[in-house]
Amino acid sequence: MDFKTGDEVEVCSNDEGFRGAWYEAKIVRSMPRLNRYTVVYDSIVEETDASRNLRETVDAAYVRPRPIFARDGIFAIQQHVDAFCNDGWWEGVVSGLLRSVRRAKYSVSFPSTGDVMEFLPSELRPHLDWVNGEWVDPQTQVSSFAGVCSAENMSGKMFRKGSSVEVSSDVEGFHGAWFPATVVKSVRNKFLVEYRDLTTDDETEPLKETVDSLHIRPTPPGILAPGKFKSLEEVDAYYNDGWWVGLISKVIDDSRYIVYFRTWGQEIEFRYEDLRPHHDWISGRWFRASQVYIP
Repeated sequence: MDFKTGDEVEVCSNDEGFRGAWYEAKIVRSMPRLNRYTVVYDSIVEETDASRNLRETVDAAYVRPRPIFARDGIFAIQQHVDAFCNDGWWEGVVSGLLRSVRRAKYSVSFPSTGDVMEFLPSELRPHLDWVNGEWVDPQTQVSSFAGVCSAENMSGKMFRKGSSVEVSSDVEGFHGAWFPATVVKSVRNKFLVEYRDLTTDDETEPLKETVDSLHIRPTPPGILAPGKFKSLEEVDAYYNDGWWVGLISKVIDDSRYIVYFRTWGQEIEFRYEDLRPHHDWISGRWFRASQVYIP
């Protein structure tokens, strides 16, 4: 999609600390031959002069139109939303509704960092992805595997003995990762699992642990990336015996990528086979994570 001078847009950044957010701006110059735009931001100001809005030249791949949405201020629990924070829109999930005499607030969790923050309805909007020149609701883009999972979940047979699963942890240093495991035994909403790669302290046998239903999910559907990953695409990277969510910050070639982890503020190089498209497991269904479309 081509933009012209004066168009209201949103711009994302590949700079550390800003990855994943979208910032409102206006086009002040179009450079179609270079596939670039000069923009002036609505809320970001220059470091040396706070009275002047920041002006910047960016690649067209980092620019999209502003989404159009109904401003009714009503959001559902577990709905994917964008929250306006630190001058930009950040993707999160509604985790609760807080009512008071004067006004209501929503609590929003940010899976990539584990943070939970409160927002007014006016500070939230439904999350949409700009893909191939169209706005797409990621929560309607469910894999064909999702229907099967949902049905199994309803029957209570999803996590049977021998099922391949992934397990999360609230232990400091492990938050946000999912570790491959196998169900050994299930009793109501508790599951004894044996980890595939984690071992006991003496490293003589696989680690076993009892977890609740909030910390277990099926193995994500076997959907491979179509040949390669793109810049700013959200992925899971296999690192330290678990899958960690990150963002492609640089494509070295079709087999090597630099992944940025917002939780640690670090970049690490990975091979293609150690990455997978990121999916979210919400209410017994798989949802493909958002990505920035780069032609």
